[in-house]
Amino acid sequence: MSYPSFTSIRNDLRSGKTTVVELVEDYLRNIEEKKHLNAFTEVFRESALKKAAEVDGKLKSGTAGKLAGMVIGLKDNICYKGHKVSASSHILEGFESLYNSTATERLLQEDAVIIGRLNCDEFAMGSSNETSYYGKVLNPLNEKCVPGGSSGGSAAAVAAGLCTATLGSDTGGSIRQPASFTGTVGLKPTYGRVSRYGLLAYASSFDQIGPITHTVEDAALLLEVIAGADDFDSTVSHKPVPEYSAKLDFNGKARIAYIRECIESPGLNEEVRKGIEKQIAQLKAAGHTVEAVDFPYLDFLVPTYYVLTTAEASSNLARYDGVHYGYRSAKSNDVESTYRLSRTEGFGKEVKRRIMLGTFVLSAGYYDAYYTKGLKVRRIIREKTREILSSYDFILTPTTPDAAFEFGQKSADPVAMYLEDIFTVQANLAGVPAISLPLGKKSDGLPYGIQLMAGDFEEEKLLAFSRLLESARQSC
Repeated sequence: MSYPSFTSIRNDLRSGKTTVVELVEDYLRNIEEKKHLNAFTEVFRESALKKAAEVDGKLKSGTAGKLAGMVIGLKDNICYKGHKVSASSHILEGFESLYNSTATERLLQEDAVIIGRLNCDEFAMGSSNETSYYGKVLNPLNEKCVPGGSSGGSAAAVAAGLCTATLGSDTGGSIRQPASFTGTVGLKPTYGRVSRYGLLAYASSFDQIGPITHTVEDAALLLEVIAGADDFDSTVSHKPVPEYSAKLDFNGKARIAYIRECIESPGLNEEVRKGIEKQIAQLKAAGHTVEAVDFPYLDFLVPTYYVLTTAEASSNLARYDGVHYGYRSAKSNDVESTYRLSRTEGFGKEVKRRIMLGTFVLSAGYYDAYYTKGLKVRRIIREKTREILSSYDFILTPTTPDAAFEFGQKSADPVAMYLEDIFTVQANLAGVPAISLPLGKKSDGLPYGIQLMAGDFEEEKLLAFSRLLESARQSC
């Protein structure tokens, strides 16, 4: 049986129509039937069934956690003790995690069942899930098209009914862009809302773990479980975590800004543009204030993002050297050749490209010209975003310039692929929360997302308004 939400699962568990073990067995059958999608890099059959039986026992005794019955997949860069994690890279092939990420630990404490690890662009670097060592993921809505990236396996698994929800990571849109391409809900929390402990780092000042789900309510529930202070992450916020899933009623009327340059961008698909304009008209008709604002830095978002993230990636990925763990070249014969050959053979083309870009911008003679300037521009972008959000509740944009594109269409042109992130990177540069909602469809049936951004740690308001839009869409 395919469930549209976790609420429907809980109802069937309470009425005795199903058990957690039966749920897991159903998902395992679905995964096997749809294995050609290549969403999973590994299925945790034994541990998932064992955990499911344990949760069934807790449900009978009345001691089960709030996620009892939720079957979750983890992006292949989130650690789960005693299970492999590789960031979909050859260089970490065979590596088994020695500990749980904080997000994983909190899921398990609330009795979620983790069913497997999900394919992604290698080290979360990509917008199409074409850079994975384990091969591309197919979009279940149109198998000729990409599912988006880097959390493509996470989004495809939810869209295909292979699990209830998934966790992904978002550095520049890697949760929201695949959510847009697969018709799912993708939430990037405020930077520091969720601990990064146990997340294999790409760019540490950008990375955030977040949920991909069928519904806003499920995203809210997952965020309230995984968010909050953590002694293992010095960058995580100590702000109290609201009970997001119980506060999904939006009262009053919202003030919404839409960025004029986004709507007028020549790269925006015409059907998506008309869909956004229709959404704006509907919001105005419902009594909300919706106004255009100028954001003159749109063309600087992607360059700033790639200067800074590649610099951080160059530093973070230096630890994968063929010596400590993971892949080691069989051709090496001394220390230098071990480092050089292991990294050359272990990393894919896109990862090597970004490491080299990052090393260049950090090199002597270029540090101030690129990296230092990038930091200054990031501050300007953050200040402008905050300025807009001081006058408005939300910023509305398209999530992506178009719906899902076909495999190979952009992979030969790195710049074209990088521009897929043009509307999503602002939230990461500014550190604010953002959500992609599946509110639109093109004439070919492929979905596209509408993105909302809110102020720092205003996920409660963001989720409540998102639920309002979701309900309006469902009633149409």
